[in-house]
Parts: sequence; C-alpha cells; structure tokens
Amino acid sequence: MTGIRVTLKLATSLDGRIALADGTSQWITSSASRARAHEMRAAHDAILVGVGTVLADDPLLTARTIPLPACQPLRIVADSHARTPLTSKLMTSLNVGPVVIVTAGSDARPHVAAGAAVWRCGNGLRVSVGEFLRRAEAEGIRTILLEGGSHLAASFVREGAVHELAWFRAPILIGGEGLSALGELGLDILKSATRWRPVATERIGDDVLDTYVRSEQ
Repeated sequence: MTGIRVTLKLATSLDGRIALADGTSQWITSSASRARAHEMRAAHDAILVGVGTVLADDPLLTARTIPLPACQPLRIVADSHARTPLTSKLMTSLNVGPVVIVTAGSDARPHVAAGAAVWRCGNGLRVSVGEFLRRAEAEGIRTILLEGGSHLAASFVREGAVHELAWFRAPILIGGEGLSALGELGLDILKSATRWRPVATERIGDDVLDTYVRSEQ
C-alpha cells in the first residue's frame, strides 16, 4: 500500500481482552511492560490511536523513557468527526510535541486554531486507511505504532496495512464480557484470515511480549 511500516501494539489479558465491560483498562499489564511500550513509542516516527481511545482514556501518547528521546513521535488521532476535546491532554500539550487530527472532512478549525495539524483523509463518513497512509508517507513518516482502539486496529488489519504485531499479555482472565482487542474483520471463510509468523518472545516479569510479522503465504 505504502512504504510505511505499521506495528499494532496490543496489551491484553490471556483471553485477548483489553478492558472490562465498562471500559476499565488501567492497568492490565505491569509497569515494566508499560515501560517497554514507551521504548517502542520512542522507536517510531508516529503514534496512532482512534478518537474512542482519546475519549475513554485521555492519553498523552508521549514516549516517557529514561532518558527522554531527543524527539517525541508525532501523535496522531483518527477522528472522523473531529471530536477530540480541546481540553484533552493531547491538545493541551502541544508544547511537548505536535498533534495531528485526521478527519473524514468534518470541521476541525478549532483544533487548527489551538495549534494542531488537520489532515482530511476520508469521504465524510470515516477515515480512509489508504488515504491516511499516503498522506503520512508524503509527510515523511516511515514507521507508525498503532495503539488502538479495537475498531481502528481492525480497519488496518482488514486493509492489510499492519506488518507487525507486538502483543503484551498479562496473566489474567477477563472473560467474554470484556472488550475484545479487535473489532470485526468481516471474515466469511477461515482461509482468508491473515496469518502471522512468530519471531520473538520476551518475558517481562509475569507478562509476555510476543512479536509476530505478517506471513506472505
């Protein structure tokens, strides 16, 4: 699709849940795993989340490593209808690093006035993965760490835009009422499912980080 390499980072229970049914998710994985995730952020050009994650968790999306990176990754929100609050941590920390709001055409002039960049990448209803990646590549981005939520992650998987999975698993079970790490992929036959090849396993305390790359077969 483009030359950008996208890594999907997941932090789940053993049964693939990212939160309780009410959305509670802090903290599934350990502080050591979260520190490792900050190292991942520092190693990428950009961090991408959906607006649902912003509304639910109000993340800062900076790389808080020791020492801090020389340059913070670009913080990007896929936000079709420009719902990112101007009072969010992202919008009130523009002095720390730039923020991009990716819309499907909605009016985001208040975000521009506040200092964020706005990219229009969609048909008015939802952000287009392909248009976004082409714009990001034109802006010089080469690597993206996709941190969710589940619907945005699923849209990138459906488009074949994810190259690597970084899957943190905590030794807990949440059950079927918990929120799934991925939204619907629209599969009708099993053979059309994307296959992934395991390339590394790392113990982080009681957590496990498994790394997979997309199989070409």
